[in-house]
Amino acid sequence: MANAGDCNTAEGFLLTRQSLETPNGNELIFWLRTEDGPLRVVYTGQESVSFFPTEKQSLVESSLADLGGWRCATTELADFNHQPVSALYFKSHRQLYNAKDRLAARGIHLLESDIRPADRFLMERFITAAMTVAGEIEQTGSFRTVRNPVIKASTYRPKLNSVSMDIETDYSAETLYSIALYSDELAEVLMIGEQGSGTGGEPVELEGSGSLTFYADEKSLLQAFVTRLNRLDPDVIVGWNVVNFDFRCLQDFADRANVKLSLGRNEELIRWRQARDSQDRYFALIPGRVILDGIELMRTATYQFENFSLEYVAQNLLGRGKLVDDVDQRGAEITEQFNHDKPALAQYNLEDCRLVWDIFVKEDLFGFALARSALTGLELDRYGGSVAAFDFLYLPRLHRNGFVAPALEQLQPGQLSPGGYVMRSVPGIHDNVIVLDFKSLYPSIIRTFHVDPLGLVKGLNEADAIPGFDEGRFSRHSYLLPELIENLWAARDEAKAENNAVLSQAIKIIMNSFYGILGTQGCRFFDSRLVSSITKRGHEIIIQSKDFLEENGYQVIYGDTDSVFVLLGEMDTAKVADIGHGIASELNKWWHDKIDSEYQLPSYLEMEFETHFVKFLMPTVRGSEAGSKKRYAGLLPNGKVLFKGLETVRSDWSPLAREFQQVLYKKVFLGEPVESYIKQTVAAIEDPDKESLLVLRKRLRRKLADYVKNVPPHVQAARKAEQIRKEKNLPSLYDSGGWVEYVMTTSGPEPKQYRQSPIDFDFYIDKQLAPIADSILVFQESSMAKILDQQIGLF
Repeated sequence: MANAGDCNTAEGFLLTRQSLETPNGNELIFWLRTEDGPLRVVYTGQESVSFFPTEKQSLVESSLADLGGWRCATTELADFNHQPVSALYFKSHRQLYNAKDRLAARGIHLLESDIRPADRFLMERFITAAMTVAGEIEQTGSFRTVRNPVIKASTYRPKLNSVSMDIETDYSAETLYSIALYSDELAEVLMIGEQGSGTGGEPVELEGSGSLTFYADEKSLLQAFVTRLNRLDPDVIVGWNVVNFDFRCLQDFADRANVKLSLGRNEELIRWRQARDSQDRYFALIPGRVILDGIELMRTATYQFENFSLEYVAQNLLGRGKLVDDVDQRGAEITEQFNHDKPALAQYNLEDCRLVWDIFVKEDLFGFALARSALTGLELDRYGGSVAAFDFLYLPRLHRNGFVAPALEQLQPGQLSPGGYVMRSVPGIHDNVIVLDFKSLYPSIIRTFHVDPLGLVKGLNEADAIPGFDEGRFSRHSYLLPELIENLWAARDEAKAENNAVLSQAIKIIMNSFYGILGTQGCRFFDSRLVSSITKRGHEIIIQSKDFLEENGYQVIYGDTDSVFVLLGEMDTAKVADIGHGIASELNKWWHDKIDSEYQLPSYLEMEFETHFVKFLMPTVRGSEAGSKKRYAGLLPNGKVLFKGLETVRSDWSPLAREFQQVLYKKVFLGEPVESYIKQTVAAIEDPDKESLLVLRKRLRRKLADYVKNVPPHVQAARKAEQIRKEKNLPSLYDSGGWVEYVMTTSGPEPKQYRQSPIDFDFYIDKQLAPIADSILVFQESSMAKILDQQIGLF
């Protein structure tokens, strides 16, 4: 029962947002985390809004005459053709969409009709995630509620109450075994089990740490889980593939057992939404709580792993992993433990939770999610979403400048802009190569030349506009994106100064996404003149930088998008850094003077001395004498070899080949003999203990049945695995995609776990080792074949 409250204020951070339709209009519900616990913020009587050309008002009104719940209003806004627009308001978003379809049939495209009411409400108040709330706050059960308060943006950052969750099932995910929960203060497992000790709420202690409680059946286990989670009252639930496996399974089990998964604050049910592009991918909303999936969040944070399995990521980041890695063995062992050693299964279940928790803590993924949401306005659990983030930041500023954005249906297909400029390279093994890199080149171009949607709309009508490419012209006076980038740039510099790596990375990702967004035809601001004025300007900058360097006596042996590689040759390596910084400084001054002279603009281009390679290999294109592109390797002063685009950084080459390349290249760079190493590697290839080094790994990008004309080796191996699994009555592994591990045998590619034929060792020598060796030995006028065929004899 609600108690009367006083008009007061609270600072909170947005957890979830909803828009519900009522007879009186949209009801917006925002759940916040505050210092005093969860706060439910409710706005009633809200409208959905879109825009249309004012000259079409009579047609709009006649077209919607038989519909209720809408109104028109004049505005001082215009579209990108400088034509006045009026606003069209609806009591519900469903009504807006119905009207949109009806009007589209009459040639009227509603502008900004796809902006969700809750998002528009926040963005027009320049609130991304943190806010100050002022209103009559009332206690409502276990949380507080405030209705129709005044809100404004703040810098508040919460300490989230979080828990890691993982479930265990049989291999086919048809039977629930247990549910584990873990945090710094919590370690417990709920499991179906026999009557006796640890049953019905009386936990038993697990060896090491944690507790185990048994429940008689699936229904009582699920009911206990709902009760326990609500009592813990977490803001965030984390896991690994937690939405599309754990929660989807729990929903299926709950439906079967007639249990309500009322896990939301205010005892609300999970709200499910299916992805448009996949029948197997779902999104879950638990009102008042956030579900963070470790895999999706790490991908958003640009982590790169060959394999995003919990085992692989945990081993790489924590140095430990799951108890069993083999898929079939793990499934069988889990069932065996459930039937005969439940405490062991509980430990296994709990360790999965602990691994996820420790990854989140070690990598500060909680901090990354908070920083990203605060910067972009995206929900904490929204992955990707670069276009939506751009809209959130850009649209309210565009409106303040008198314009509304185009509808996607209005965009004209434009020519695709070229990618980054890649120079011809000079192949060979070189001494002392330095890499000079333009810091955030594309954002710098946007800032310097005012490349911006509003700037383009205004600049096309201004005599003193800044010339772009493909007939683009940009205003010197009216622009938004350069200012957004300037603010983000300053924030990133501040984050770096404070050693806040998480915030710095979040800002970098957002800033660098702006170019890609403008070149995406799913973006309402797509215009080829915008994109080409970035990429073609980038080409110009790299080419002219190369010309400047060569005119000043330096040899440029390669360049790619935002970097140039300068050959210094044999010299005292102690002097290289000073030379590199000096060249960068000279180039920056030259660009500053050039842009000031030609455009009367300040230059934000900033060249940096990035890397010094003591030895540097630029290989040739196979079967050619021309230098390759985007493939090179170099020895750093600390003795480490850096690889780019070569086999050692590609997961579809065997570990044997990758290790071979790393060792061989370093030996060549250090001037060490390589013949004995090559012979030893080839001689040891048949060692049974080395078989794991021969495993090839590649991802199925499509469903297995979709490979028809071209059937590559990993697909062949996957199909063989599926046939064997079918014969063993095991569920499909690869029907909908996934990673395939296989070996090449005398019978062709076979799945690693079901290999039946002898390994084809000649394949690994001829197709894996030889190409790697020859790519560097060619510069010593040698090859692997020559080394292996060497004979000691008489004249």
